[in-house]
Amino acid sequence: MADNQPVKPTETELEILQILWEHGPNTVRFVNEKQNESKEVGYTTTLKIMQIMAEKNFIAADKSSRSHVYQVLLPEEDTQKQLLDKFLDTAFRGSASKLVLQALGNHRTSEDELNQIRHLLDKLEGGQK
Repeated sequence: MADNQPVKPTETELEILQILWEHGPNTVRFVNEKQNESKEVGYTTTLKIMQIMAEKNFIAADKSSRSHVYQVLLPEEDTQKQLLDKFLDTAFRGSASKLVLQALGNHRTSEDELNQIRHLLDKLEGGQK
């Protein structure tokens, strides 16, 4: 996939990417078991989606053993940035402040998260590196 093409995984593809980002390269069986912790998904459904994801160059299969091991080809941060940029543009008309205010207003924010936000704001203002 070319670097200038936006990454647009579906919701299910994003769930699979998150499993692989968290646990590293793994088999379809492992991914399917992780999916089934939150909702019932058939093995063949997971297999087919992962095959499609391989065609899209989101993941790649190591076929050197009987159980193919899939690894992510998309960097997590790059994917998050592209998805966030699209969401920011479509849902908040490009306003990062509206997004942040909405997010902070809808969820309880921990003291640690608030400290991380303060640190980021300081960096953005040039106060700290």
